[in-house]
Amino acid sequence: MIRRHFTEQTAIFFSVAKWVFLSSMVGVIIGATVTLFLKILAYSEVSRGLLPFDFYYLLPFALVLSVWLTKTFAPTAEGHGTEKVISAVHKESGKIDVSVIPIKTLTTVLTIFTGGSVGKEGPGAQIGAGVASLLATRLKFSKQDRKKLVICGISAGFATVFGTPIAGAIFGVEVLIIGVIMYDVLLPSFIAGFAAFTTAQFLGIEYTYYDMHFFQNVSLDLVLIIKVVLAGLFFGFISDIVITMISHTHSYIKKIQTSMYIKAFVGGLLIVGLTMIFGEQYIGLGLGTIADALNPNQTQITDIHWYTFLLKTIFTSLSLGAGGSGGVITPIFYIGATSGNFFGSIISPEHIPLFAALGFVSVVAATTNTPIASTIMAVELFGIDIAHYAALAAVISFLISGHRSIFSSQILAMRKSEMLSVKIGEEVENINISLEEHEMNKIEKLRRRLRKKKR
Repeated sequence: MIRRHFTEQTAIFFSVAKWVFLSSMVGVIIGATVTLFLKILAYSEVSRGLLPFDFYYLLPFALVLSVWLTKTFAPTAEGHGTEKVISAVHKESGKIDVSVIPIKTLTTVLTIFTGGSVGKEGPGAQIGAGVASLLATRLKFSKQDRKKLVICGISAGFATVFGTPIAGAIFGVEVLIIGVIMYDVLLPSFIAGFAAFTTAQFLGIEYTYYDMHFFQNVSLDLVLIIKVVLAGLFFGFISDIVITMISHTHSYIKKIQTSMYIKAFVGGLLIVGLTMIFGEQYIGLGLGTIADALNPNQTQITDIHWYTFLLKTIFTSLSLGAGGSGGVITPIFYIGATSGNFFGSIISPEHIPLFAALGFVSVVAATTNTPIASTIMAVELFGIDIAHYAALAAVISFLISGHRSIFSSQILAMRKSEMLSVKIGEEVENINISLEEHEMNKIEKLRRRLRKKKR
């Protein structure tokens, strides 16, 4: 008995030591690599002022170039990044083409520099996963170890981009399978996230955190809790709109029978036209608008309207559908914060920044099916006082959005309602949903009763 116990503890110790070393190493390397990407991106945005005309006029040409680079050199670098990494983990044991790293960097910088409404976290996660896959291949890791290291790469890339090491680590293990957290990768993901975040800070990356200064006046504010529940429902429906619009726009553009280069150019022209009509706040990363939505002094804000989040959804759908390269979570932050700002202005004007912050994390929770990572992100970005409200809104919105995701390669491991019949283990894009048989029988009985009453 003692010998078995000693053997078990020794094996666990060496396994922990192995992954502490590996995840620390990969975290530092990914932190440095993604930092380079972020610095190139920041320099490109600053360089817009050197152009003798508005920078977004170049978007049609940038989209065409992005499509050509991706198609020619790295087809798996297409789209918003995280989706391809999830697919690689599930279908290729984490094997990712090394060409993704430079191509994803270049195409994302091109897209954001010229005004594409995309984010930087997807490329950060894909670059991180690509670096981890390369290291695993060079070191001749087994398929299982390579898969674990690539998941660490997702966490490290996300933590580096947003400065949220704990949320980044949880995101990497929560985003792969809906309803399951991969505990065997939790420790290395945490270490990789912290190592990458620390490396990025050491190399000069500065992060934005929002001190909400939100404190309850009483220990239990029942009215505010009810408002937060309503907000969770609202954000769930907003998330459904975002998923539907982005996926349907992509599908519709893909079905158009013409050259992908023509589609990219025309899509870029359409975004340019919309920008000239509605303004520049809907293109690029949109970090300024996010900060405005969270500003405690809302009397100074004039650019956020009730339809702002809808326009951002349209701009993002067109940017990605027309061949732009970049992430989708930064635009979702924008959509969540501005929709929360709008909701707060109606239901609780004294708490507008709070509801903007809740929207910021809740729409991400629902669209990516990561309520735990999103709740932790709320704490890291906004402070501990928002934690219980963020958890409530994030989980409700996650459930209300249904068995859908912005990442169609996610695998479903849970039902969001016992009334529904859903096949567990399928990818989100292949899910067929129907009512359970006993629920259908209840509905049929109700119909019969209504018919009898009419007679």
